[in-house]
Amino acid sequence: MRFLEHQAKKLLSSWGIPIPRSGLLTRPSQLSSAVRKAGGYPVVLKVQVYAGGRGKAGGIVKVADLSKARAAAKELLGKRLVTAQTGPEGVPVKSLLAEQGLTILKEFYVSVLIDRSRQVPIVVAAREGGIAIEELAKEHPEEILTTPFDPFLGLLSHQSRRIVTWLRIQAEHREAAAKQLLKLAKGFFLTDASLVEVNPWALTKEQGMLALDAKVTVDDNALFRYPELERIKTADADTPSEAKSRQIGISYVGLSGSIGCMVNGAGLAMATMDLIKLNGGEPANFLDVGGGADVNQVREAFKLIVADRKVKAILVNIFGGIMKCDVIAQGILSAAKSMKIKVPLVVRLEGTNVEIGRKMLEDSKLGFITASDMDEAAKKVVKAACR
Repeated sequence: MRFLEHQAKKLLSSWGIPIPRSGLLTRPSQLSSAVRKAGGYPVVLKVQVYAGGRGKAGGIVKVADLSKARAAAKELLGKRLVTAQTGPEGVPVKSLLAEQGLTILKEFYVSVLIDRSRQVPIVVAAREGGIAIEELAKEHPEEILTTPFDPFLGLLSHQSRRIVTWLRIQAEHREAAAKQLLKLAKGFFLTDASLVEVNPWALTKEQGMLALDAKVTVDDNALFRYPELERIKTADADTPSEAKSRQIGISYVGLSGSIGCMVNGAGLAMATMDLIKLNGGEPANFLDVGGGADVNQVREAFKLIVADRKVKAILVNIFGGIMKCDVIAQGILSAAKSMKIKVPLVVRLEGTNVEIGRKMLEDSKLGFITASDMDEAAKKVVKAACR
């Protein structure tokens, strides 16, 4: 589960990490109230969407008075923001965060995540904030410090002090910064997060060190332990497709490509997406129906894929274990009969009851493209999408 910036900051604040004063608005009429909560002008209006590069795309605007704020709010609310991460279709802007305008002296980057190669949590810190950490790692790796720490002991005080010293934070602010790092690492574990990122983590003239922006991603499988997180998260935090997938109990993330994917198992889904890219295509989604999906879930998963106008072909790649291939075939047929699937559909089935499932699809005479292995399926779907 991902959080929008204002929601992520609420979490950080609950952990004791300072954030700027702010107010949220979903309509231009709420502007004055939001600005008051932010402490008055100047304020920074920030679109609340799941995408990096908001500033370069015009989604972050600093305004000094009411007239400029009204004009900016009217322009931003309801528009589709296009960034390098959204693709050309962009994403709709449903809310703005009006945030206290501060004098920024220096920006840094800091995050806590799991290093899967070492199987330990790490703190990643950079002396430059407000930029894409991936680009910085590629071009200036010497500007990034990675600190692994014991998941049972947590980040230790001497480690946090070493990080802030390496960042060259001014001496009078280092103690406060080190304490914030400890709280960030603790909060990471308190919520079973997979990522907590503060970018930029800023030294300001008015409030010292504080989080100017934040991203938090929590493992969906741990949400039953944290009902309070559902209260923080609001309806506009999901895209309509992602919200629907949560209701029907499958995992769906929209992407920018043209090949729709329906797979069972996260690992198989990732391998399928890799094969599509290897063969020159681009996946339109990550969709894992899980190991125990029923006919209704398969049918609803198809609806999510077909509703994406970017999709030019669909690949179904199922290994039947707990989920039997005949159940998948029945779901595919149910979806095909209940809606008009106007794009080519490539199906690769393997596992339990595979012969029954293949025969059901063949006997339907609906023109499915079948494949015997993953590589063949990927090649066929990429070719079909290019027609």
